[in-house]
Amino acid sequence: MILILGVTASGKGRLAFDLAKSLGAEIISIDSMKVYRRMDIGTAKPSQETRRQIKHHLIDIIEPSESFSVGAFLEAAADTTEQMKARNKTVVAVGGTALYIKALLYGFFEGPGTDDQIRSRLKEQADAQGMDQLHRRLEQIDPQAAARIHPNDAKRIIRALEVHQITGRSISSLQQQWAESRIEHGWTIIGLRRQKDQEGKRINTRVKAMIAAGLVDEVRGLLAEDKPLSLQARCAIGYAEIIDHLAGRIDFDDAIELIKRNSRRLAKGQRTWFKTFHNVNWLDIEEQEPPEKILSRTKTLLENKASK
Repeated sequence: MILILGVTASGKGRLAFDLAKSLGAEIISIDSMKVYRRMDIGTAKPSQETRRQIKHHLIDIIEPSESFSVGAFLEAAADTTEQMKARNKTVVAVGGTALYIKALLYGFFEGPGTDDQIRSRLKEQADAQGMDQLHRRLEQIDPQAAARIHPNDAKRIIRALEVHQITGRSISSLQQQWAESRIEHGWTIIGLRRQKDQEGKRINTRVKAMIAAGLVDEVRGLLAEDKPLSLQARCAIGYAEIIDHLAGRIDFDDAIELIKRNSRRLAKGQRTWFKTFHNVNWLDIEEQEPPEKILSRTKTLLENKASK
């Protein structure tokens, strides 16, 4: 089982496709937004032609009005992996949703139970003070969690603060302890790593391409559907900003810049998560390195590991 990870726009999807094609493998997507049907452009889904050539799993499996959880992902991933093994297919997993990757590698950390009083109080504070204030509080008690959780991610910020109030410990320290106790996972992990300025350029290029491909019309169509978008879908980068633009809260150019900025924030959070993962075989990618060379280096790495 091979798992390819990297920050947004790092080129991991292309490598997964090339590797799966060369190995006769199938691909499992580890992406919390590619699961939604009709959310295609903003999630950078592989094209229909790509998916005709190589079977991709866990893409387009739920409606945008529905919610999706790490538990649901783990169940679906386990079923898919077993089915692929039964057909003697090599498994190539690829993605950047770090929480899902960590759960897949080390198990699902649920943490302590909930406390309704603490949670209600935190929600009231969020309504009164704004999420920025709660995120700053999280930075003080758990900078590692604050670095990987987006300032607008109310659910996870409140949960992290709740865990700290219940246990007196940061959620990051508890998750780390859990991960270290479950280090054997059976995956060969390959990470794509680029210089930050390269990542920024690639993000800007991707956002420009998404706009040109019709992201605004895609969002407009989703908003016109009978069932409203779930909170999870509405918060997706690229969608949240265009929704604000269509609602008249920000102008078009500001929306585009926010997508770029929030994508860079996502990449920063992904890098923070990935530092906690063990046994990642990192490939440092040059700015103009062709996909063929990246594939060749990856296959050499895999062959070297298999021969040990």
